[in-house]
Amino acid sequence: MMMLLQQTTSVTKLSVFSKSDFCFKHCSSSSARLFFMDKHTNSSSSSSSLKQSFKQYQSPVLACHASTATNDTSLRKDYLPVHGVSEVIVGVLGGGQLGRMLCQAASEMAIKVMVLDPLVNCPASSIAYDHMVGSFDDSETVHEFAKRCAVLTVEIEHVDVATMEKLEQQGVDCQPKASTIRIIQDKYLQKVHFSRHGIPLPDFMKIDDLEGAKRAGDLFGYPLMFKSRRLAYDGCGNAVAKNEEELTSAVNGRMFYTEVQFLKKLVSHLGLTTLVFLYAIDEQQFTLGGFARGLYVEKWTPFVKELAVIVGRGRDNSISCYPVVETIHKENICHVVKAPAHVPWKIREHAIDIAHKAVSSLEGAGVFAVELFLTKDGQVLLNEVAPRTHNSGHHTIESCYTSQFEQHLRAVLGLPLGDPSMKTPAAIMYNLLGEDEGEPGFHLAHQLIGRALNIQGTAVHWYDKPEMRKQRKMGHITIVGSSVGIVEAQLKSMLKEEGSETQNAVSPCVGIIMGSDSDLRIMKDAAMILNMFGVPHEVRIVSAHRTPEMMFSYALSARDRGIQIIIAGAGGAAHLPG
Repeated sequence: MMMLLQQTTSVTKLSVFSKSDFCFKHCSSSSARLFFMDKHTNSSSSSSSLKQSFKQYQSPVLACHASTATNDTSLRKDYLPVHGVSEVIVGVLGGGQLGRMLCQAASEMAIKVMVLDPLVNCPASSIAYDHMVGSFDDSETVHEFAKRCAVLTVEIEHVDVATMEKLEQQGVDCQPKASTIRIIQDKYLQKVHFSRHGIPLPDFMKIDDLEGAKRAGDLFGYPLMFKSRRLAYDGCGNAVAKNEEELTSAVNGRMFYTEVQFLKKLVSHLGLTTLVFLYAIDEQQFTLGGFARGLYVEKWTPFVKELAVIVGRGRDNSISCYPVVETIHKENICHVVKAPAHVPWKIREHAIDIAHKAVSSLEGAGVFAVELFLTKDGQVLLNEVAPRTHNSGHHTIESCYTSQFEQHLRAVLGLPLGDPSMKTPAAIMYNLLGEDEGEPGFHLAHQLIGRALNIQGTAVHWYDKPEMRKQRKMGHITIVGSSVGIVEAQLKSMLKEEGSETQNAVSPCVGIIMGSDSDLRIMKDAAMILNMFGVPHEVRIVSAHRTPEMMFSYALSARDRGIQIIIAGAGGAAHLPG
């Protein structure tokens, strides 16, 4: 305990605390988690004199208080009693769902997290130690916010990086560093940076005009992927030209996303009824806004899977990688995350190696998300990196010994990085996206949540956003279980997909497996007979010759998934006995 406290108080101050002043939850050393209960703020009257003696030294910042005012924030560390793992206040630029979950992780260790966000009722506002209302890309506001924090981090990369650079020059502790944020903000510079560090990437090039786009088409072929260099996410800022005739429409044909956002804010602020039609616009249709916006192109990558690796980086440059996951996107938005990814171990090792090298090339501490493409010929290519916690790591809250949010706090505070390994064999994360506007959308979401709460191993995370919009991330659901097959079946049951109406579908007891599609005409008769007798079963086509590792994995996991009998045909029958 003394080692944890030495950074924030002198040893002589330890005399006011006794062993009973803190409560610890016993854990094994391989998966150590520390839970702090601040007994001085929730104690009986016997400690009132102690609280009174320190009353004059309490921080003037009020917990859970949204305010635009700037308080006198001198921490006077020499006099503050240490009630948590760290008395250092962590400032977060942004108070969305990532900020909310960061605050939730901080509460377990009594770490104080303040957020800066323009919305009074942003998702993090109700549980943050403090919420300063203001824009995280406004220089003056960020300066004022930084005065109230000991370390500054981000939950969104679209911040005023020039201000962060000035703050660093003034001695403010920014994690990750402003240099990293500057690289990540410009996707073209990001590609150049990683290319210089030998990271495998899709071919790319900068373009400034239509002639440059034509040269790119001649060089890379079609289809051709256009991307905005800045302010692009969830598919916004991307456009595809299938041939040379579509180049102009791909670049100029649609309004830029940020312009739509500006107009919507203007409508809301002025209450203009003549522009209400803008709210019905599908934001996903507004991407590029001409060459003046700053564009680059990538050679089309015919990937077979999208993978991701969450990476923690400590202040001492230590690196800790989470297991590789598969991400499935719907309309360019992350829809489902499967952990671990069902790929050969060599692919997993290659993906982790790329993620390790990419994050090692950047500066600063924190959690980073590395998104990757897996091609048909087994190549793993880097897509992009986010310098923050990420959607692809939400499952870690339930499935890993240390969640990505706790890892981020450990990293920026200089605490030892936690164990990133999975404590459950499999997990699947499902994004709760808005299916309709307003109250109808809330109703549909709550129906799904109701079904989810009836499924074993399920955890629901609701972000408490006040406004429902189509395709907006409103929450997520994580399901953990003993195998990928089981959690996938439970997800289907939750979504009430075809063939999963009965609870039996969640746990098949007979596996029907074959080597190719041509075997299905014979093997389907076995499935028909099992259906006649109501026997729960699964049908898989796995080539024992082309993908022997998948066949071995299937056989190895069958018993744990509840499979009692395997009916194997062709190649599968030859290899399963081994």
